[in-house]
Amino acid sequence: MDRGLWRGGSGRAALEFCGPGRAGAAGRMGVRVKPASFAYHVAGSVPEAVALLGGLGDEAKILAGGLSLVPMMNFRLARPSALVDVTRIPGLSYLRADSDGLHIGALTTHRAIQTTTDPAVRRDFGVLPRAARWIGHYPIRARGTFGGSIAHADPASEWCLLAVLLGAQVVLQGPGGQRTVPAAEFLHGYYTTDAAPDEMITEVWFPRMSGRAVLTEFAQRAGDFAIVAAAVRADIADGTIRSADVVVGGVGPLPARIGTAGLAGQPAVPETWQAAGELAAAQVDPSSDNHGSAEYRKKLTATLVSRALTQAAGE
Repeated sequence: MDRGLWRGGSGRAALEFCGPGRAGAAGRMGVRVKPASFAYHVAGSVPEAVALLGGLGDEAKILAGGLSLVPMMNFRLARPSALVDVTRIPGLSYLRADSDGLHIGALTTHRAIQTTTDPAVRRDFGVLPRAARWIGHYPIRARGTFGGSIAHADPASEWCLLAVLLGAQVVLQGPGGQRTVPAAEFLHGYYTTDAAPDEMITEVWFPRMSGRAVLTEFAQRAGDFAIVAAAVRADIADGTIRSADVVVGGVGPLPARIGTAGLAGQPAVPETWQAAGELAAAQVDPSSDNHGSAEYRKKLTATLVSRALTQAAGE
């Protein structure tokens, strides 16, 4: 899509993209594209984006990196009536670590997180730069955005798993102002979130955490979507587990939080990590698909949780 062709923003005419054989408004031929016909708007600010979303109705979608939405549109799995391009909004791409945690702007790319040299980010939230390497291939990491990944709500998404694991807060802006929603409540299921049609994510905030966090996953090929992913956090002192959290993706419509209260007080040894993996497998109920059976996903869950906890323990 040629971004040099747009006309408009709030209150002005937008460029119209038409499916094959379709004519634009008033009989004009629009720009031919693979998806179903849609109108294209560009927002220059968050208030303008919110106003556009409110005026265009429930079928309008936000376009950021477009790496999930556009392929779905090309296959006609998504048919938005309009797209609101937010990539030109200034001030939404940042990583800012301070005393209360880490603030990530919605337009921050995966690559920017992976390559950050901020010592506070790498020291206190190193799991994020480490996890970014699992996301697709270089072009995807260079173009895709953190906020877009959270908004897409893929239950195997690396960022969704870590947001739930670490108690992140999703900051939304709408016509009524700003509101903040815990990530675990923001995600409602496959590609479904708590965001209203006229709201957009502006930031995700991660509170400071104790212990060390690790994410690992398994895919059929490097860069493919994970079949199963596991994100863990372990706080260990003097060889004993003080607390641990485990979240598994790819086993249901939401990232699955595993009950881990029984790990507190246990020795941080390989036998404990193996038992924790088996515990996680017993708590998930995945379905079978063309990527693997339910039993296969359970075995992956046990292996990946055990492996991630081993890494978090520094073994």
